[in-house]
This record gives sequence, structure tokens and C-alpha cells, in this order.
Amino acid sequence: MAANNRRMSGKKGAQVGSGGQRRRGLEGKGPTPPAEMRKGHAKQRAAQAKSRRATGRPQPKGRGGRSAAELVVGRNPVVEALREGVPASTLYVQQFIDNDERVREALQLAAERGGINLMEAPRPELDRMTNGLNHQGLVLQVPPYEYAHPEDLADAAYDEGEDPLIVALDGVTDPRNLGAVVRSVSAFGGHGVVVPERRAAGMTAGAWKTSAGTAARTPVARATNLTRALEAYKKAGIVVVGLAADGEVEVDQLEALEGPVVIVVGSEGKGLSRLVGETCDFRVRIPMPGGAESLNAGVAAGVVLYEAARRRA
Repeated sequence: MAANNRRMSGKKGAQVGSGGQRRRGLEGKGPTPPAEMRKGHAKQRAAQAKSRRATGRPQPKGRGGRSAAELVVGRNPVVEALREGVPASTLYVQQFIDNDERVREALQLAAERGGINLMEAPRPELDRMTNGLNHQGLVLQVPPYEYAHPEDLADAAYDEGEDPLIVALDGVTDPRNLGAVVRSVSAFGGHGVVVPERRAAGMTAGAWKTSAGTAARTPVARATNLTRALEAYKKAGIVVVGLAADGEVEVDQLEALEGPVVIVVGSEGKGLSRLVGETCDFRVRIPMPGGAESLNAGVAAGVVLYEAARRRA
């Protein structure tokens, strides 16, 4: 009988115990799920951000990595940094320093702000710390900057029920330009700035000073690869707009600024890199009747951000 069963098992056709698997395989998978349930969709990201807010779960911070600590050296630079609210962890003061007006102001500003350690150090120690720079007896230590992740900027916008308005910088190496862009993003209701990890300006003391304090409330994200970060934004339903002198559309004609958008600004000399330019959905130009060949990153970003804010008002 067992032998007969083995012979039967070799026959073609449905076998006992299939449970209708072949029939179910021909059935459809049902209706397309709503946008809120589709992985990677912009509405799903907004729903997830709303859920995080409802549960009180904090937004992820520092996923973009940290910069190195920085030293501000010299009496005037130290005083200016303290005046402008540049983050600081320690103020080093040389032993037996000539106590002039700048030294007194630095000590007073550090004491008023609170949270800044005051350390007295011999001159040889300060020389070693600054690699022999002319520190004039004052050295201010700026702690590492905690960069966000590019995804965090869009999530924060959706969390507030707003369309993302983000600026990405391509090849901008001057920290003062970065600080100016941060200031413009803050002024026109943007949600943050994205910079590449390499060959780009970072949040140094110079960038903090130029931002005039707005860097404290406007996040800066760092992308390992800017092109991939822009492609991820596009997959999430965010339009990527690149500024170019030979752009096909003038900025005041671009309706995409009314919705979720990333504005990409290149360097003043070279403009957008090839790969970044090819990734953009639109390449737009800023009309310049005066005949100027280009604008620096801070001014260019400010012009487009103003147009976006005007359209969204």
C-alpha cells in the first residue's frame, strides 16, 4: 500500500493538501492602500511626524554627525563671538594678563551668558593650544556643532503641518555665505539648510556670527552625498529647484515654490555641479537687469526664499 502511495505521488495535477494555493495565487492583492500607508510617500511621512508629536517622542537629533571643536583666538574675535551669541564652552584667560577694556568685556559677557567655564592658563599652554597663533591672552572654545539629517528637516516641516522649504548648498565653501543663508532661511520661514559633508562650509564660529543668532533656531543638516540626498527628497514628493544663470525658467514664474521644495544654490564661481544640476527638477534663473553676472549664495537664496514666502502668504 505504501508503494502504491509513492507511485501516486508522482502523478501530475493538484495534490492532496495544496489548500488552494494555486487558486489564491491568481487572485488580486486588493485595492491600492491610501497614501498615508504607502512607504516613502510624503503623506506617510507627515502622518508619522504627527504621531511622534502626539506621543511626545522627541525628533531625532545629531544624525548628521558632529563637527570638530573650534577655537576663536584673539581679543577682538573673542569679544565679537560672545556678542553675537556664538556657542561657547570655555573661555581661556592668560595668567597675569593686561586687564584692558576688551578683556573685561569678554569676562563680563561670558559671566552674563552663563554655562561658559572660565579657565586661567599660562601663556605656554595657550601657545600650545593655538599652535603659536597671536591669541593676545584670550581663547574661546566653541563646542562641536550637532548636524541634523536631511530627512529631519522635511519631517519637522510636516510636523508643523507645512510644506518643506529647504535650501541646499552645492560647493559653497565660505562660512559667511552659509551664515547668511541660514539667516535668510530663518527670515522667510524656511525649515533648514543642507550642506555636503566634504568640500563645503560648515557651522564654524564665522557662520554663527554671520547668521546673527538665527543659527540657534534654524537647523543645518549634513549630507554624506548631496545628490543622493536630493534624490531622496524627490522620492518623498519634494520638488528640487536649482539656481542657474542659464536656467530655463525665471524665478517669478515658478509655481513649484508654492509647494514642498528644496532650493539648491551653487558656488558663485562654478555654479551647480553637473550631477546636482542633472538631479534638479527645474533650473531657474534670477533676472538681473543691472547686468551682474552672478550673486553670492546668501543673496541668491534670499531672493528665491522671498518669492517662495510671497507665494505661500
